[in-house]
Amino acid sequence: MTDNLQSLVRVEDGVLRIAVATAEHGTSLSPDGMRQGIDALRSAGPEIGAVLLVGEGANFCAGGNVRGFAAAEDRSAHLFDIANLFHDFVRALDAIAVPVVAAVHGWAAGAGMSIVLHADIAFAGPGTKMRAAYPSIGFTPDGGMSWTLPRVVGLARARELIITDAVISAEEGVRLGLLSRIVGDDEIQGEALRIARTLAHGPTAAYAGIHRLVNDSVHRSLSEQMDAEAASISAASTTPTGIEGVNAFVEKRRPDWSLGAGADQQ
Repeated sequence: MTDNLQSLVRVEDGVLRIAVATAEHGTSLSPDGMRQGIDALRSAGPEIGAVLLVGEGANFCAGGNVRGFAAAEDRSAHLFDIANLFHDFVRALDAIAVPVVAAVHGWAAGAGMSIVLHADIAFAGPGTKMRAAYPSIGFTPDGGMSWTLPRVVGLARARELIITDAVISAEEGVRLGLLSRIVGDDEIQGEALRIARTLAHGPTAAYAGIHRLVNDSVHRSLSEQMDAEAASISAASTTPTGIEGVNAFVEKRRPDWSLGAGADQQ
C-alpha cells in the first residue's frame, strides 16, 4: 500500500507541514513523506516561513521499516538507497533556513530521533520516548545522529546514549536539550502548529540569518564567529525586515513583518 500522497505534505498559513511517518508499517519512516518533503523543501519560496514535522499514527516515527529491510533481496543496496533518500531529506531540511518545529508524540526512535535532533523547537507529550534504536538491530546511526547528538549532549554522553540504546523519557529529553517543552498529549500538534504559524509570520529574514550563524559556528573560532556576527547584524540593519523592526521599536508599535516578506530574499 502506498501512503496517501495528499496527506503527507501541505501548506497552511505559511507553514509547510510534512508527515515523516504514517500508521503504515508501524509508524516507520515514510519514503513517500521523504520524497514529497524533499520536493516541497527544495521548491519552497518566500511564502513558506516555517516547517512543521509530524507523525501520523501512534508515534512520531518509530524508525525505519525493519520488516522491509528483512524482505529486501539485497539488504545492503536497499539500506544504502533508504539512507541516501533520508539524508537528502535532512539536507533539504537544513538548507531551507526557516524555523523547523516538531510535534513529537509516542516513540521517536532511530530515524525518528534523528529527525527530532534537526528541529529548532520540539514539543513532546508526557509519554514521549526517544532511543537511538540502531544497536538493537545491529546497525549504526543515520540521519546525521552521530553529528547532531554530540553537539547537543557532548561526545561521551552521545556515545553512551547510542551504544547503550538508552530509552529517554520526555523529561530527560528536555533536560538533555533534545526536546524543548512538554505539553499535554492532546495539545502537541495544536501547540506546535501555533508556534510554527507565529514564526512563519515573524522576522523570517532574521531567522534565516540566525540559522546560518548557528550552523556555521561549528567550523569557526570565537573570533571568526564574532566577525561573522558583525557582518550579519550590519547587513540585517538595511534589509526591509531590519528597518521595520527598528522603526517599530522607536515608534512603540508592533512591527509589521509582512512589509519585508519576500523583499529580503531578492
